[in-house]
Amino acid sequence: MRRFHILVVWMVAATVAAMGQQTQTPAPAQSTADDKAAMDKRLRDLEDRIVMLEGEIRQLKAQSAPPAAGTATTATGTQPPTQEPGAQQAPPSAPVSQAEAVRLGGAGGAASKALNPDISMIGDFIASAGHNPINPTPSFQMHESELGIQAIIDPYARGDFFLSFGEEGVDLEEGYITFTALPASFVARAGKMRAAFGKVNTLHNHVLPWVNRPLVTQNLVGGEDGIDDAGVSVQRILPAPKNWFMEFTGQVYRGDSSDIYRAENKNDVSVVGHLRTYKDLTESTNLDLGGSYSRGHNLFGTDFITNLYGIDATFRWKPLQRAIYHSFVARSEFIWRQQNQPSITVCGTTCPPFSTSGFQRAFGFYTSADYQLGRRWFLGARIDRSDRPFNASLVDNGGSLVLTYWPSEFAQLRAQYQLTRYAENFDSHELFVQLQFALGAHGAHPF
Repeated sequence: MRRFHILVVWMVAATVAAMGQQTQTPAPAQSTADDKAAMDKRLRDLEDRIVMLEGEIRQLKAQSAPPAAGTATTATGTQPPTQEPGAQQAPPSAPVSQAEAVRLGGAGGAASKALNPDISMIGDFIASAGHNPINPTPSFQMHESELGIQAIIDPYARGDFFLSFGEEGVDLEEGYITFTALPASFVARAGKMRAAFGKVNTLHNHVLPWVNRPLVTQNLVGGEDGIDDAGVSVQRILPAPKNWFMEFTGQVYRGDSSDIYRAENKNDVSVVGHLRTYKDLTESTNLDLGGSYSRGHNLFGTDFITNLYGIDATFRWKPLQRAIYHSFVARSEFIWRQQNQPSITVCGTTCPPFSTSGFQRAFGFYTSADYQLGRRWFLGARIDRSDRPFNASLVDNGGSLVLTYWPSEFAQLRAQYQLTRYAENFDSHELFVQLQFALGAHGAHPF
């Protein structure tokens, strides 16, 4: 700033001197042509000096002010004039703005968030009415709050964690690392994850097209938790005929999953295999088919085995010209559960309710369809049927009607009427209203 004041004084002094020389009236004896030429030269020199001083003043002002982000212009919107050759450049001012003080490897302050993962929270609130003594639900419940933390670890792996906060506690729904750059086009995972058995078992609650899961999932595949265990997974795309996509997934788990599997020792692991095929039928329609198998030791002990078999099919229609207004999705899964179990006299009171003795072969399925009425409205229906796993002679049947409204892509309001005819000859009529909302960046789920 001292240099700035000195330059201002110089400019004012030069201007006064020029005006004084211009206003003096020369004596008649000295008003020769040589004197006039010398005076004109001095005036031009003074004018050039004033212009140069003005340029240096503008440069000092630009250096003392904090630079605007993304621009090199001055406060007036014009570039400072280029300094004349031979003139000394003014040194930069000592104070440095706070915005320029923070540097992360030369990337600037915006890079401070580069290492932060994507964090999201999804709320699931459910209100219900009706009477169901077999599977009771409260009138109001904050069913689930899912916290998702996802990020790229390095060029070779990514990490995903999903914590489920319920009214009874906190649970790690999924938490795994995915290795995406393995040789021979393999993709591997390690951690706790949902098994690739069918379709519904792989889906989180907020991705379901219904308020609750089908009867076959609740009875034969462990309900909401399903086959969700710690283990490793290997996935690879297989050679397939033209215009077909084929993928195989093989998984090994610890062997503890709801009422399906129970590990008594380290050798009681469970396995899952899933083969998926996909084909685009037309520009607007596609077909997704899959076959699944799983095996493990059940809750009766190491000597008792449970086998699960599944077939799933999904048909989608989404016209290109009206994709945001109309679409149709049909889904279906058929599941068989076969397990060895002891006689009632052996397990006694430790047997699950309605258990019977000997080998059990249980079967169940669901079929659903969802049609998009408009940009925000969806109408759906679902048919359920399932045997009980520990007593295949007991059969549950049900049906549901679903209406869904999307206020935006971050919120969803759904109403579902469900009629269930249980094996105990009891009919349950229930109405569910679900509100879901999402905060933050949540990664896409598998298609």
